[in-house]
Amino acid sequence: MTKSNPDPLERALLALLVPLVRLVLKRGMAFGRFSEIVKRAYVEAARRDFSVPGRKISISRIAVLTGLTRKEASRLSQEDPDRDEARMRQQVNRAARVVSAWVQDPIYHDGRGAPASLYFEAEEGVSFSDLVTAHGADVTPRAVLDELERVGAVDRRKDGRIHLVARAYIPAADEAAKIEILGTDVADLIASIEHNLDAEATPPYFQRKVAYDNLPAEYLPALRALLAKKGQRLLEELDADMARHDRDLVEEAEGGDRRRAMIGIYYYEDDCLEDDDDE
Repeated sequence: MTKSNPDPLERALLALLVPLVRLVLKRGMAFGRFSEIVKRAYVEAARRDFSVPGRKISISRIAVLTGLTRKEASRLSQEDPDRDEARMRQQVNRAARVVSAWVQDPIYHDGRGAPASLYFEAEEGVSFSDLVTAHGADVTPRAVLDELERVGAVDRRKDGRIHLVARAYIPAADEAAKIEILGTDVADLIASIEHNLDAEATPPYFQRKVAYDNLPAEYLPALRALLAKKGQRLLEELDADMARHDRDLVEEAEGGDRRRAMIGIYYYEDDCLEDDDDE
């Protein structure tokens, strides 16, 4: 490989890593720590996806696949990132499920059809505890409320009612929660692209975007408002349809193997460099 003709995968990795490294540098993570995490990712990917069918993957095979020493492969194999990843997904999914039901289910709406402000417990009518009991799996109402308050998704009214701040689980006030979503959402996007790169993958996953590079800056606020309106409407429509088939929510829903599906919409803008112009 020459400098003038870099490998396409290396070009893609550099483009992917620059904003990621910018993020970790802002938070004080030096290369040594980042490198250790990359080694863990190599070991975990080898362990999950490159074992011989019917056999547990060996330390030697992990070392051969990753280029790490057997000592490093053995040390890193003792850690259990699966547990941390499952905890992150579980925390986000359960909180998001409660918010989704609050938005979607008319039982929890006010007279105008908007998500109602709910008392934690109520002798008459539905309460926040009723909402969590119906849609929060085995998590207690207090734990869900603490999580939603921690990330700024709800606030308390003077009369004690709990008010939904946003119509989606968006951790506005808690950086740690935002970073956890970075780990889960970006991982899903990359996995979707990786699936589509596989020539034998059928069917391909939906993955599209629209991009223009000569838009006036004055137009962008209107574009963001349009996306906020139509993007949220589309997500709520998809959310409602998925909820009708979720066996945690609908006991009579039928089906075979358990699968996880995720749909996301994102927006980004930046300045155009001079050499981005068409020649």
